[in-house]
Amino acid sequence: MGLFDTHAHLYDKAFDGDRDAVIARIFKTLDYVVIPSEDVTTSRKAVALAEKYERIYAAVGIHPQVTKEASEDAMRELADMAKSHSKVKAIGEIGLDYYYLYTDKETQKYWFARQIEMAKDLDLPILIHDRDAHGDTLSILKEYQSPKLRGILHCFSGSIETARELMKLGFYISFAGPVVFPKSIKLKEVAKEIPMDRLLIETDSPYLTPPPHRGKRNDPSNVVYVAQEIARLKHMAIEDVIAQTRKNALDIYHIHEQ
Repeated sequence: MGLFDTHAHLYDKAFDGDRDAVIARIFKTLDYVVIPSEDVTTSRKAVALAEKYERIYAAVGIHPQVTKEASEDAMRELADMAKSHSKVKAIGEIGLDYYYLYTDKETQKYWFARQIEMAKDLDLPILIHDRDAHGDTLSILKEYQSPKLRGILHCFSGSIETARELMKLGFYISFAGPVVFPKSIKLKEVAKEIPMDRLLIETDSPYLTPPPHRGKRNDPSNVVYVAQEIARLKHMAIEDVIAQTRKNALDIYHIHEQ
């Protein structure tokens, strides 16, 4: 039973020189990877990779940093992709990013809500990017709360109080490379408190490479270091962490194994 990287940008230009070789290598230790998207172009690329490789799945969506370029035409194309490709398993990554503000806050909030509505219409989970926007992210999710609203807080960086509110709304909490960083003391404390049936692991490749490979390109094979750190924090066997996070990912993405 292998690892499940719930969030890796394998279409990224960082993999242009050796993408097929990387994918062949990672599936020696992983069972599944989900590729989130940032805009219509990367959504097309994610879907193409999912169609090409049996154990890769895709999410389609518009990242908050580029929502100033969003349009209803883009929404229609994303919805069409989700409807016509069975390997599209989520809408994302969507959300709010107040760190860079490449797009103003009101525009980000509008398209976050619009994509939540689309996900509910399609009955798909959402993959949330939340950077320095915990309050507004939670407020919008509460506003749109319904039995169909569910998903993943990707690369979680908030407090345990925020995580508890999100879990009440039906969300999973996903940890990436930063939970392995020695200085991430608060994040480690949060990870300890997340129930295992609500916890996921990811790499956010090619970004956020965990030790011992800091400074190098990240790829999904490094999700094992996130699993190791969760196991250490929770005093569990790594095999149990791998098995539970894999089950959680299959559940939220609604992937049925053959």
